[in-house]
Amino acid sequence: MRTDPVTLEVLRNALQSVAEEMGATLTRTALSPNIKDRRDCSTAIYTPAGDLVAQAEHIPLHLGLMPTVVKKVLEIFPPENLAPGDAVMINDPYVSGSHLPDVCVISPVFAGNRLLAIVANLAHHVDIGGSVPGSMSTSATEIFQEGVRIPPVKICGRGQINVDLLRVLAHNVRTADEFYGDVQAQLSANQVGCRRMQELEQKTGSETLKDCMNEIINYTERRLRTALSGIPDGSYQFTDYLEGDGISGDLIKITACVQIDGGSVKVDFTGTSPQVKGPVNATRGVTLACVFFAVKAVADPELPSSEGIARVVEIITPAGTLVNPCFPAPVAHANINTAQRITDVVLGALAQAVPHRVTAAGTGSMSNFTIGGRDARRRYYSYVETYGGGQGAKFNQDGMDGVHVNMTNTMNTPVEVIEMNYPLRVDRYALITDTGGPGEFRGGTGLAREITVLEDATVSLSTERNIVKPWGMQGGLPGQSSRCFIKIPGGKREEIPGKVTREVPGGTTIILETAGGGGFGKPSGRNPAAVRQDVKNGLVSSTAALEDYGFN
Repeated sequence: MRTDPVTLEVLRNALQSVAEEMGATLTRTALSPNIKDRRDCSTAIYTPAGDLVAQAEHIPLHLGLMPTVVKKVLEIFPPENLAPGDAVMINDPYVSGSHLPDVCVISPVFAGNRLLAIVANLAHHVDIGGSVPGSMSTSATEIFQEGVRIPPVKICGRGQINVDLLRVLAHNVRTADEFYGDVQAQLSANQVGCRRMQELEQKTGSETLKDCMNEIINYTERRLRTALSGIPDGSYQFTDYLEGDGISGDLIKITACVQIDGGSVKVDFTGTSPQVKGPVNATRGVTLACVFFAVKAVADPELPSSEGIARVVEIITPAGTLVNPCFPAPVAHANINTAQRITDVVLGALAQAVPHRVTAAGTGSMSNFTIGGRDARRRYYSYVETYGGGQGAKFNQDGMDGVHVNMTNTMNTPVEVIEMNYPLRVDRYALITDTGGPGEFRGGTGLAREITVLEDATVSLSTERNIVKPWGMQGGLPGQSSRCFIKIPGGKREEIPGKVTREVPGGTTIILETAGGGGFGKPSGRNPAAVRQDVKNGLVSSTAALEDYGFN
């Protein structure tokens, strides 16, 4: 290495800053509330070979997926076929590893005639075609029903947007205006990244910047191997279940054997259920992202995210299984549900080795709520949102209430934004009492969102932990299950499954209640003052305080 440690740290933070500025550009210029308000997007920087160097603090799942897609794209568009001003677009899960609404835009960065780096961003579009508004049908049986598949194609060549291609794509989605606006925001974000990288190269020189990017990856690898050496060697196995695929309610097994050996880790998903008919199949890219996140979270949460993590972790995903399906299996809800369960399984295995580094199970789903149709002016709209729930408690801390956990950390859409942009009325948005798992440290509470549609619409709900509760640890009790309800005008409130897509008339109210997090430690060990404060805050009822903790 020719870069001294001080220069390395300065440039590492500079690269991180570039990624963050790309993210700020994307969210501030996007048109759809899902990106500009919820920030359902991610940005990152890569070496010319497609190795991750720096990423903004956005969506863990996206950022674990993006190295997969960048490398695949570079196989189709090798550096010698790229030019300044190019941009490649892709959303095909069997290349990118995600689901169809996640559109990735990748741009080369040149210093003169030399490829300096790659910048990329990924954003969840509110509609990408398919059988239902929002492109998130819970009853899809093949990927063709989920929307338009975009192979790696140049959306921009030497600075000129491929208007014909963009027109074809926009013609096949319901919300064309938002599609145009969000694609332009993605291109703008990459343009900012390219300029900042070129400015950085002018200050440091190409060789110094190249050495720095490579050394960041080497540093991550060394640091992770050191952290893993502090985890007891051994083989740790854990199994958990998805609650059906949207077609069938049968439990779907996900199992992993995590082997720690000195400074390396091997995660083997042999024994996991075969791929299923419904849209919860997780591509290998999704599975890799989940494992990388879980290992980093347990071994060294402050570890810089880069290609160095992939060098340390070996992952076995048998083909044709839920965690590595074969085309054309549908995948839309793998990001929402299966990703969270894969993460739970890996964390559950690691908890056997280092229980004080792992939280109890959290809400277990990104809990997707999609409503779409036409408003009073007959314009298509698509409301897309994911909801948090209870975070699992850990050995010295309560779980957080009503937050996203594990593979996502999007923000919520403000009530005012929902009601301004869509023919919807938000009737309730609140934490749910007594949903956090009791324990010495209490699991976080779930939340409820109650929405009334003002015009006929198609609704898709997708959540988990409706049957299999979020598990507690070290004597902590599980969190409460999720629940979903519907009330048709003139009818009674009825409970519905956790995965459902259906058409509803105007005036229908849909209620989503997400699961709480598991508790940590026996409830009898909880500080009485903490119980009293929970009751005061409305997180625990007086009845539960007496029954679960023995306090009046």
